[in-house]
Amino acid sequence: MIVGTAGHIDHGKTALVKALTGTDADRLAEEKARGITIDLGFAYADLGGGAITGFVDVPGHERLIHTMLAGAGGIDMALLVVAADDGVMPQTREHLAILDLLGITQGIVALTKCDLADAARQAQVTAQIRSAIAGTGLADAPILPVSSRDGNGIRALRLALRDAEAGTAARRAEGPLRLAVDRSFTLAGTGTVVTGTVVNGRVAVGDQVMVSPSGLAARVRGIHAQNREATQGLAGQRCALNLAGEHVTKAAIRRGDVILAPGLHAPTDRIDATLTVLPTEPKPIGTWFPARLHSHATEAGARIVPLADPIPPGGSGPVQIVLDRPVAALVLDRFILRDVSASRTIGGGLFLDLRGPARKRRAPDRLALIAAATAQDPAQALSAMLAIAPVDLNVFTRDRGLSKDARDDAISISSAERIGELALSGAQLNALRTQLSGNLSQFHEANPDLPGLGREKLRLSLHPRLPKPAYLVFLQSEAEACHVVLDGAFVRLPGHEVKLSPEDEALWARIAPTLIGENRFRPPRVRDFAGELDIDEREIRRVMKLAQKLGRTDQIARDHFFARAVTAEMVEIAQDVAAASEDGWFSAPGFRDRVMNGRKVAIEILDFFDRLGVTLRRGDLRRINPHRVDLFGASGRESSPVGRPVFKTGWGSEPVPGGFDSHSLPPVSRTETGGGGLP
Repeated sequence: MIVGTAGHIDHGKTALVKALTGTDADRLAEEKARGITIDLGFAYADLGGGAITGFVDVPGHERLIHTMLAGAGGIDMALLVVAADDGVMPQTREHLAILDLLGITQGIVALTKCDLADAARQAQVTAQIRSAIAGTGLADAPILPVSSRDGNGIRALRLALRDAEAGTAARRAEGPLRLAVDRSFTLAGTGTVVTGTVVNGRVAVGDQVMVSPSGLAARVRGIHAQNREATQGLAGQRCALNLAGEHVTKAAIRRGDVILAPGLHAPTDRIDATLTVLPTEPKPIGTWFPARLHSHATEAGARIVPLADPIPPGGSGPVQIVLDRPVAALVLDRFILRDVSASRTIGGGLFLDLRGPARKRRAPDRLALIAAATAQDPAQALSAMLAIAPVDLNVFTRDRGLSKDARDDAISISSAERIGELALSGAQLNALRTQLSGNLSQFHEANPDLPGLGREKLRLSLHPRLPKPAYLVFLQSEAEACHVVLDGAFVRLPGHEVKLSPEDEALWARIAPTLIGENRFRPPRVRDFAGELDIDEREIRRVMKLAQKLGRTDQIARDHFFARAVTAEMVEIAQDVAAASEDGWFSAPGFRDRVMNGRKVAIEILDFFDRLGVTLRRGDLRRINPHRVDLFGASGRESSPVGRPVFKTGWGSEPVPGGFDSHSLPPVSRTETGGGGLP
């Protein structure tokens, strides 16, 4: 258990910790000289229950509230200290408000310096304390009179703390590691050491960790947990980690950094949250309100943007927090806001979305999603969020610090449907399938001569709109189920085909023999066919392009079409030429001599291969790209069923099932693919 002190300056917090543990938590020379706590102090003791209890002693001065907040973030129990001679003071109330905003509900109030006050005064201050804690998380906390000077009441307090420790549930250590750093220093012969509370997970000697938000990689060389040498540290323990690694120094790690499992490293500077404003605030919190944000040991400048109306004193509401630098955080982390002059606490709340958008942040769906994220249970949160929009499972898992088992349980309990790493509700997935079929049917009816609808245009027509990676997985699953056919950058229904009219088929029959005959490597250009057949050049080009859509031709240059089988043959020739060279690089003349073509046409062919990635060019030399050599059915493989890409979006240029990429190859007919889908 970690116990944190709280209370006004000079009310005896440090003396009380020393009386309980035997350790003077004031470690700085200036602290001892001035008799006040300036920085965080730490002490440990076995209170009689067999476990080690850690104490975090915080300063009480109003100018050091930021230091108090650095120590209060990871405590399990509050030890609120009120001096019997002074009574409840300003920092008593501010510390109490901070503990309430941090959600601390377990605590004890120590009425200190009872040797300086008679029974009547003690009763009067006890009444003050009861009034002050009423309505807070510590409303039912016991009030125990003590004196650190003569020891009266210390035994009773120790017993109360021991009983509280026995009833404190251990924090779950199944998730990924997160340790909030409150000190960084160097020990001679040891190296860089950081201390802090393990907020989540566990850490062991030898673990690879990351310092966030800087992204500095480190290795754990040694561990002290609860002030004892250990092989591992668990959630809820104060730990000192001896870190090693390139650039790992005392100066490279500072208070507010977080030591975490590398998979959690995703700093953010824009967070959607819920904010509760203290009743003592003089006016409502409006747009772009300046503040200082504190979360665990982190402190950063912030601007507050209410996502609804301005939040009045004593009120609550959703806000977006725009930070002046990235911080490491998790969803449901608590935070405190103070004014920029560090004179007062404004309020606090919970982080709900670590990836808040800069635009449309007040949209109804966004506000509903923020409200859904307030559920503590991951399965409940996922279910509520899925009712509004799809959820990225990687982001959901990382930003909530879930273990793999917790993630799988949340998916199972919420009955989420998965498309890759995107979760959807069953209703959303059914709606997508219905829209997909309906939109394609409408497109084919209006455009019977086109091979299909562009993938990006189709994606933008669906609701909910899927991110591209998930959309591609969705299309591939629908293609495997034979609901659609993927033709490179286009999508079509299985029954749709582009066909030549009888007139076009007759013209193609006159052109085709020339493209596959003896002169197949140097076929006539469009204008040559037009002159030879006495047909308008535009008509020849139109039929050639239709034939390309059917997978019969490839347009090497604007007016130069080759038969698809010939293109595949030329790829194999290029492979042979490359194989004959010592290093796999070949020149255009070597290829030209094999196809017995002119230099200009050979260059056009090789440029075409370059554009598709079949060949890779370096100056005047080229080599075969093994990842795309099967693009035209080379190496004995069947021709790939892909279509012309959409260059603005990149659709058709990424890998698709079959192990190839697409840039300009046309689709094949339904009969060639065996009834729809990919071969």
